Amino acid sequence: MSTARSRVRAGVTDWAIAVGVAAALLITGLSGRHAASDLDLLGYALLAAGGLGLAARRRAPVPVLAVTGLCAVGYQAAGLDVPAVAYLFAVYAAVRAGHRTLTVVASVVMLASLPLAGLVSGLSAGEAFAQARGALEIAWLIAAGAAGEALRQAERRADEAERTREETARRRADEERLHIARELHDSLTHQISIIKVQAEVAVHVARRRGEQVPEALLAIQEAGREATRELRATLEALRDDDTTPPRGLDHVKELVERARCTGLDATLTIEGPRPDVPAAVDRTVYRIVQESLTNIARHAAAGTASVRIDCRPDALEIRIDDDGKAAPGSAPVPGVGLLGMRERVTALGGRLRAEPRGEGGFTVQAELPVEQTS
Repeated sequence: MSTARSRVRAGVTDWAIAVGVAAALLITGLSGRHAASDLDLLGYALLAAGGLGLAARRRAPVPVLAVTGLCAVGYQAAGLDVPAVAYLFAVYAAVRAGHRTLTVVASVVMLASLPLAGLVSGLSAGEAFAQARGALEIAWLIAAGAAGEALRQAERRADEAERTREETARRRADEERLHIARELHDSLTHQISIIKVQAEVAVHVARRRGEQVPEALLAIQEAGREATRELRATLEALRDDDTTPPRGLDHVKELVERARCTGLDATLTIEGPRPDVPAAVDRTVYRIVQESLTNIARHAAAGTASVRIDCRPDALEIRIDDDGKAAPGSAPVPGVGLLGMRERVTALGGRLRAEPRGEGGFTVQAELPVEQTS
């Protein structure tokens, strides 16, 4: 929005300068003549054209340089002794845009053409050279070119400073990401490893004794392995911004099977062809199902749960229902899991609904756009 306003202001400023220069040139030309001829009218038209052409000096500095130069030569040939002010503005714009060599060549041609234009208008050689010096002083050319070069250098330094600030911000973000990775590694990896090892030892001992391994213990063992994989992937993602956790839509089946190990009668239904979805959408589908099944196991006291994923060309719809203790009309407590799901879905431009069902139990419904997300 601010960029558009800046462009509009720049366009208005350019037109104001162009109209002002054209008016000044016309007034100067009219003040030197008392009778109007066809040749004078052509000269006045060239004065106006040279000034108004400056409105395009930002967008097309080289064509404007050529137009203002030709107009200046033209009204000198028509007998109007008017300084080439528009051409000086064009020199400034062309040098500012970086066309220094071309501007020098064009200015040399201009300095050579103006005396010839005076000769065409009927002046003697001395008068033609004197009028050419009045129309375009070398000092004016140098000043206009120097001003354009100075501003170009200032803009380049500003761009370099902005790039430096961006690089500094990226470096700080990388350092913070590595700091978070170290903190997660130090605080979680050890505890999760202990849980996983203890569960595996317990399962191993039970099997060696010929005892039946409790389903809860197997679930703890599998959850420990999954937590280790997830933590490792997350740490890799934090250490390397181009690395992303590998879990996605293709791994939802594993979540449902693991939920069955806890005694929950969980089912999975996927409708439609598997779309080629962006990585962010792929991860979010997995996280929504993972968090929903985790909440069901912890809080719902449910016997059954169903996971349904509808794959459409433009969106993915995810729905997880359970028959737990949530009563119709009761407001869900917005825990960290629900808030995290909502933030993920909203960031992708989707919609999330999480509330008790009318027939009892809880439902989580999410719609994630596919085409609009990259």
